Amino acid sequence: SIKSAQCCVRGLPSFTAPAMKFSKTVTASRRKNRKAHFSADSESRRKLMSVPLSKELREKYNVRSMPIRRDDEVMVVRGARSKEPAAEGKVVAVNRKTFSVHIERVQRDKVNGTPVFIPIHPSNLVITKLKLLKDRTALLAAKAAGRALRKSGAAMAHMD
Repeated sequence: SIKSAQCCVRGLPSFTAPAMKFSKTVTASRRKNRKAHFSADSESRRKLMSVPLSKELREKYNVRSMPIRRDDEVMVVRGARSKEPAAEGKVVAVNRKTFSVHIERVQRDKVNGTPVFIPIHPSNLVITKLKLLKDRTALLAAKAAGRALRKSGAAMAHMD
């Protein structure tokens, strides 16, 4: 009816999101997703703070993104700091508590003259060089294998 299509405030049409839920076990509620995000433990935050790889690294390792760590080299691609010439450098610190990353040359001076790092959210970064350790090499191999398996499975599904 017409009444149900109108909002209770000033008779304006209501703009509710369409029901596009695919899994019964995962919530689509904005409120619950925000609570899960901001009350996540450190291990979960590591995964939440994944950063996409550059095009060259993506082709080389066949992996789209990796959790960020200290000593990775990154480039700021979004935000006010992306226009600066010092918008790329080595990661100095990863702060999981505040979802922020500190980069080598991305700094500003305080009033008393001491330089401080500017915290940047990982969604504004791209990894240009990985610090490869044994566990990270294993993670890259596992991710690439899973991606290849999905790709071959999708190819097989299209053949049927």
